[in-house]
Amino acid sequence: MVSHLDLKGPLILSPLAGGPSTPELIAAVSNAGGLGSLGLAYDTPEQIGAIIRKTKTLTSKPIAVNLFVPVKDPELSTDQKESALNSTKKYREELGIPSPKIEAPYSLDFDKQFEAMLREKPSVFSFTFGLLDRSYLNECNKNGIITCGTATTLEEGILAEESGVDWLVAQGIEAGGHRGIFSETSEDSGIGLFPLIRALAAKLRIPVIAAGGIMDGAGIAAALSLGAMAAQLGTAFLLCEEAGTSAPYRKALLDKTNLLTKTTRVFSGRIARGLQNRFLKEMETKPESVLPFPAQNAFTRDIRRKSAELGMSDFLSLWAGQGVSQIRQMGAGKLVEILFDELKEATKDPIL
Repeated sequence: MVSHLDLKGPLILSPLAGGPSTPELIAAVSNAGGLGSLGLAYDTPEQIGAIIRKTKTLTSKPIAVNLFVPVKDPELSTDQKESALNSTKKYREELGIPSPKIEAPYSLDFDKQFEAMLREKPSVFSFTFGLLDRSYLNECNKNGIITCGTATTLEEGILAEESGVDWLVAQGIEAGGHRGIFSETSEDSGIGLFPLIRALAAKLRIPVIAAGGIMDGAGIAAALSLGAMAAQLGTAFLLCEEAGTSAPYRKALLDKTNLLTKTTRVFSGRIARGLQNRFLKEMETKPESVLPFPAQNAFTRDIRRKSAELGMSDFLSLWAGQGVSQIRQMGAGKLVEILFDELKEATKDPIL
């Protein structure tokens, strides 16, 4: 994996969709010898093309692009819509925004997003939330693009390998952001990264990439020792200078009094891990008012956007992994350099 892409070390930047992912961040990681990943699931086909092209003006190194596996829009009842609107009415009044109409489509056209990605030919195309039809993987293969799926269990990993992906991200329960569970309605298996790596590495023939709670070189070394071919880090880069992390999000990440993370469906309808705040705590008591994915994600977008504009973290999805207490502030290139130095130090032969 490292030699194939001419990387300096076994490090991949997680695709931090929804704001933190910027061309500058991805380019800085790739220029420093890791693999930068653009999280573009929330971007239009036109934006996807423009963002990839801008990133390529900042680096000639390999980059990855990540999208979400498409799902069918849920059919919502009148009761579901009214419950969702009533449960969030006070928040919108507080923020000074009107109640939105709840109507499909709730997500972007995946085929058009995929076509936009394909035209720009990134080195790697990764995806999460399930399996893609073999036809998509074949198109990537024709264009020399490596494909990478995501799994949270051994069963998902086996299905992903059988589907034809080249690589697989093993996402442990420690990971920040959305869980890559195949089913949007299933409960979380809760498997930790280390047992997941061991199970997948022992069973699969394709390279396994470790993701979840890794914040330093020692963590990377541990993942490699258990059979991973590389480590994927996301939370570790949220405070980098080049990241598009909003000011209130950054402030929350630095709040040493609130470092406990929790998995929740309240922001998007899918299980995701983040720091606790007012919206998460209050909406967790009203699970019947949370719409299915991706409707809930579209429904709460105005609340999250306005919260960021007002400099408030109360209503933001503060995605972060369990290692958030170890987060560091610096340029992304410098962080990659430090991570590689720490990895080298951690893999030295011990003194007997």
